[in-house]
Amino acid sequence: MDVWLLALGLMLVLEGLLPTVAPSRWRHLFTQMLQLHDGQIRFFGVFMVLAGLALVWWIG
Repeated sequence: MDVWLLALGLMLVLEGLLPTVAPSRWRHLFTQMLQLHDGQIRFFGVFMVLAGLALVWWIG
């Protein structure tokens, strides 16, 4: 359980970096994402899941 909480904490730190360092750039990227179609967002999500699984498999 500690490893999962550590991974969640690291994810939150990484997710919070861009809005902290460059809030206007983050807002611009967010508005661009709102213009994407559902299929494009889904493809990006699946790609990120597979990349994350590959990284976990490679490290573990």
